[in-house]
Amino acid sequence: MQTKGQEILEELKTVVSGKTIDALFPPLIFVIVNAIFDLDIAVFTALAIALLLGFSRIARKQNWLYALGGFLGVTLASGLALLTQSAAGYFIPAILSSTLLVLAALGSLLIGKPLAAWASHLTRGWPLDWFWRNDVKPAYLEVTWLWTVFFSMRLAVQILLFQAGDATTLAWANTLLGWPVLIVVLIITYIYGIWRLKKLGGPGVEEYRAGKEPPWEGQKRGF
Repeated sequence: MQTKGQEILEELKTVVSGKTIDALFPPLIFVIVNAIFDLDIAVFTALAIALLLGFSRIARKQNWLYALGGFLGVTLASGLALLTQSAAGYFIPAILSSTLLVLAALGSLLIGKPLAAWASHLTRGWPLDWFWRNDVKPAYLEVTWLWTVFFSMRLAVQILLFQAGDATTLAWANTLLGWPVLIVVLIITYIYGIWRLKKLGGPGVEEYRAGKEPPWEGQKRGF
């Protein structure tokens, strides 16, 4: 019988899918090289690392879009660092990304179509109509509020460190508040979400697809 821990790990794999190294490695290499040498060498090194990671993905026959996305992200960040002549400029895309996530989360709450539901729909392909049911949607609204608090906190830290010009601390903050903390948020999301759906008493996705009448067993796996 599968334990709850194994279930959560499998659910996380569907979200993370080995993408974390592309997000974590180049920024850390950038700040380390910048501290030892200078900005130009740090930019060159970050781009080289991104290229190597990209070629590694292609060689392993992984999705080439991840490789291209990672390289373009590092290229944009490096270009902004050179343009501003500041190592902190490398993290402008991360700040913009956090800003967009906060706005997207708040906007989705205002229109009553929570971001967590859209994310689950895109990841799992579940029917959108199921998410908007009155006995399902509250769980996704509440989780989206949690996400909004997290994204807002991360954005505040990023802006404060960027204004201070502290690239090293900003890199570590981005790293810690990136995938490591995000994974914790996703675990909380999953545990709370499944519990909340059960309390709401709505149908599970498969029950909804099959047009089953109540009483329902509810959603037992996935959120």
